[in-house]
Amino acid sequence: MTIFFGLMFALTSALTLIGTQAAIARYAERMIRDQMRTGSAIFDRIAAMHFEQLAQAGRVLAGDFGFREAAATGDAPTIQSALDSLAGRLEADHAMFVSADGVIVARPPGFTHQDRNRLLAALEAGREQGIARWSGEDHMAAAAPVRAPMVVGWVVFARDMAPADLEALARLTLIDLRPRLVAPADLPAALRNGRAPGRTVELDVAGERRLVQARPVESLEADAPRLLVLEYSLTAAMAAYAPILWALFGFGVVGVGMAIIGTWLTAKRLSRPILALDAAARRVSRGHHAEVAVETRDEIGRLARSFNTMVTAIGERERQIAHMAFHDALTGLANRTLLREQMSLALARADSFALFCLDLDNFKSVNDTLGHPTGDALLCDVAQRLGDACAGGFVARLGGDEFAVILPAAAGQPARVARSIIARMAEPFNVNGHRIVIGTSIGIALAPEDGTEATALLKNADLALYKAKNDGKNGFRFFEAAMDAEAQARRALEVDLHDALVKGELELYFQPLFSLAQSRVCAFEALLRWNHPVRGMVSPAQFVPLAEETGLIVPIGEWALHEACRIAASWPRELRVAVNISAVQFRSATLNTVVLQALAASGLDPARLELEITESLFIDNVEATLASLHALRRLGVRIALDDFGTGYSSLSYLRAFPFDKLKIDRSFIVDLLEHDGATAMIRAITSLAEALGMETTAEGVENIDQLDILRAQGCNTIQGFYFSRPLPAGEVMRLLTRDDQARAA
Repeated sequence: MTIFFGLMFALTSALTLIGTQAAIARYAERMIRDQMRTGSAIFDRIAAMHFEQLAQAGRVLAGDFGFREAAATGDAPTIQSALDSLAGRLEADHAMFVSADGVIVARPPGFTHQDRNRLLAALEAGREQGIARWSGEDHMAAAAPVRAPMVVGWVVFARDMAPADLEALARLTLIDLRPRLVAPADLPAALRNGRAPGRTVELDVAGERRLVQARPVESLEADAPRLLVLEYSLTAAMAAYAPILWALFGFGVVGVGMAIIGTWLTAKRLSRPILALDAAARRVSRGHHAEVAVETRDEIGRLARSFNTMVTAIGERERQIAHMAFHDALTGLANRTLLREQMSLALARADSFALFCLDLDNFKSVNDTLGHPTGDALLCDVAQRLGDACAGGFVARLGGDEFAVILPAAAGQPARVARSIIARMAEPFNVNGHRIVIGTSIGIALAPEDGTEATALLKNADLALYKAKNDGKNGFRFFEAAMDAEAQARRALEVDLHDALVKGELELYFQPLFSLAQSRVCAFEALLRWNHPVRGMVSPAQFVPLAEETGLIVPIGEWALHEACRIAASWPRELRVAVNISAVQFRSATLNTVVLQALAASGLDPARLELEITESLFIDNVEATLASLHALRRLGVRIALDDFGTGYSSLSYLRAFPFDKLKIDRSFIVDLLEHDGATAMIRAITSLAEALGMETTAEGVENIDQLDILRAQGCNTIQGFYFSRPLPAGEVMRLLTRDDQARAA
């Protein structure tokens, strides 16, 4: 019996040893496969987060009007500054702007011509994010198109995906995975020949068993696909379990001759923690938190402690990822995503609250003059003050210098809190040794009155903010239904205006200028008109400011200049044509080229073209404005200063630049018959112009009494309804014929 039970137990021990080895091998392989799936999922999650962060930054920058203008005009320093600023805040490794014709601003080191061609091809094909390869390295990149209004280029932000970065990703898993990015041609044959993407296979490499997984990752460049390869050695994994197997073998030898019941109890004790680990691993694989009670200090105990450590580490990393996904990295405030969730929860509970959307006034000048580090520090101080001023409220940063506050109904009246916020923000800030004074504008939407969805409330609060800024900034406005209707109407008008030029709905009218000395028409001013098929004639006062704000004034102004020159070329040679140049169009780098092309295409003598500007152009950069005016003068065209006398420093401009003509603002003409001082002002202007060798034109002349006074005060030409209203191009020649007949009579 002793020999029999000894042999039976020896056989049982041997089978147990073999079974344990097989179970451990299966468990190790399963754990490795699970970790590979976990590593792959972590890569996807972090990649998606990075792609979204980079893409969102690209969209914000591409939607910025100043950046679009810089991109459209090729202003490389401004583009570089904006890219460096946003890249620094994102901690992005690369930020560049790729123009539609292939010019790259902020080119990364080692970026070759072939790299540029591949990237440009991907962008032109509409690809917006993925792994890109340049300078011999992989990068996680996201792009956003820049439209002004057509696509003029793309903003590209990227983070490095070097081996060191992939190793950092690998450390997020329990095992020492060896991740790498490779081209499909670099895969082992076993992974290339008919294997499904993402499948884990076992390979024998130089006598070592390895689990290898290869799956495609999103690539920005279609002709350069990349695959993520995860690799781990099964041989090394099994070597770690060798002490356990030897211990089991020793227990089997020592236990020969022991009673069957002792052997059974020992086996049960050994299998319990393994089963617990297996059950816990299954729960973790399903996304649940699970830990194993540590009852021993042997290898299984150490394995259980390692498992518990892994579970705790995974939970902590998930909490960190969740915090990063829902909070602003600079200020620590909630971001737009978390704000929406809070609003949705409050709306689901049918809570009443006020949503504040805030925008800092004059913040851009702080970044431009003091630098972005100071601007970032100021934003942190603003966040602190905002939290103090909104006790009981939920404060979030939406991006840039935009903030939002959810104020529960019990936290105070919205108007009182808004005044408190404005007062707190008006107090000077002391940032990095600088005394900074800013203001804030606030738009307020009330829930549920102004919206029962987070998106609607944010939109309505933003409309109220837009109204507050238009009303003079540093104030607040509540949302009103009329604001939404006004915004919808404005959007519809913008869409129609975008198509008006293509559909031929725009046309030029011409108002004659009458020479008092020659008693005849000497010039015409081209005036833009929009004949909408449904709205009828749309007032220029309604659509011109919209065109300037959206940048459409540049192509519209180019068309108007070409059309005016073409029509004027058919007039008698002694007649000039005057064309108004908006501030936006004047600052365009292509204005001189457009003028040259219009003159060349029409054959018009440059001396017959008169460009009218307003003195608002001198406010921002006098030196640049004067340089542009001199460049235009060198083309041979005439320059007139429109609305003269309504600014604050016109005389200094007259000293700095010899205008050909001064156009006296109509406000002086209206006052001629009612205020004696108006006549003196007219005389002063005409005398000054005569002394400087300039002509004068009076706008808005509507009766004979005004005409007599202007003639007596030495005005050269008049313009107004007294002589003629603006005429379509087809009626100009008939007017000239009537004028000639009248003078002959």
